[in-house]
Amino acid sequence: MQQENVQLRFESSEDSFLQGIKDCVPTLLGYLSIGFAAGVVGHTSGLSVLEITLMSVLIYAGSAQFIIAGMVAAHGSIAAIVFTVFIVNLRHLLLSAALSPYFRHLTTLKTMMIGSLLTDETFGVSINKASDQTSLSEKWMNGLNVTAYLNWIFATMAGAFFGQWITNPEKFGLDFALSAMFIGLLVLQLLGRKKLARDLIVVMSAVVIVVGISMVTSGSVAVIIATISAATIGVLIEKWK
Repeated sequence: MQQENVQLRFESSEDSFLQGIKDCVPTLLGYLSIGFAAGVVGHTSGLSVLEITLMSVLIYAGSAQFIIAGMVAAHGSIAAIVFTVFIVNLRHLLLSAALSPYFRHLTTLKTMMIGSLLTDETFGVSINKASDQTSLSEKWMNGLNVTAYLNWIFATMAGAFFGQWITNPEKFGLDFALSAMFIGLLVLQLLGRKKLARDLIVVMSAVVIVVGISMVTSGSVAVIIATISAATIGVLIEKWK
């Protein structure tokens, strides 16, 4: 009985809000650097600190905020900006679909609240945790999501404020910060999964598809098609083995 109580306390602590905060810590430096870069790029494109902060609070998507900053600087129309951001962020449908089976025990409203704060980074942390269990804790996921969300807002506000002294973000490589972070996340996930052969096939398939499709359509659409196609190839290989 005592051993069972200890086990229950252990499981409870592993699924707590505080544990979610702790599990988010390894990604915080990435959020700080990318958020700071997004704030700087946004400021140099002519957006105010308030506008950049509102983007982080309401949109909360690094890739979208970089795109908005670039299109604002290029005097793009509102319709073009909205459509481009929508296409780029369609990947969140895939992320949410992959995690949804682990939250079947929650109500629709609670699931929507979790999904609204889901990012590429929190998805990576949560999907790794879900690899050896059938469900994820709501408290743990909220701790992970809220920590990342608040950190992102702070980072972009800092970048927007200090951006007034950085007139050329490209000089410091800040415009490449988001791509660098995604590459780092991909490499870490490939090494952690220990299924290098299959993962490399999926990666190479995605590269070939995105290059081929981008020759006949926009890069954003090519990314979506390549993501779905490469994921399908990975599933087929998994079932075949």
